[in-house]
Amino acid sequence: MRILPPLSLLFSLALAAPAFGWETPAKGSADRKAMMDALRPHAEWNLNAPVEFVVDTLRVEGKLGFAMVTPQRPGGKPIDLSQTPMVERDGFDPAYMDGAAMQALLQKQGKTWVVVHWQMGASDVWWSEPQYCSIWGKLTPEVCG
Repeated sequence: MRILPPLSLLFSLALAAPAFGWETPAKGSADRKAMMDALRPHAEWNLNAPVEFVVDTLRVEGKLGFAMVTPQRPGGKPIDLSQTPMVERDGFDPAYMDGAAMQALLQKQGKTWVVVHWQMGASDVWWSEPQYCSIWGKLTPEVCG
């Protein structure tokens, strides 16, 4: 059984990026924009358009990326999950979701970032599984260490 650290530790370690070798793409950078553009179709399919993201964690090392974002409506309006396709179309129950929080593992192909694995509303740390840690573990040492 794997014991995971509290979320407060996960977020506090995000501030120590240089010690781990990954970097956080700066606001307005091409990588940051491309990563958000890669996430957007997944968010809009499940939440309806338009969405914008509050970036909680964004990490890049080489051609690998990790993102933790919170989708919202433009201008900061929260998304009512009960009125979204993921509930109405797919039958997800908002009571069992961690809001619209979204996490993703990405890979850069040329100049394009591609979402390889992602979850929305996950209530567990799914990216700590061995199959993900073996590839993206350097970006998530707090759970893959």
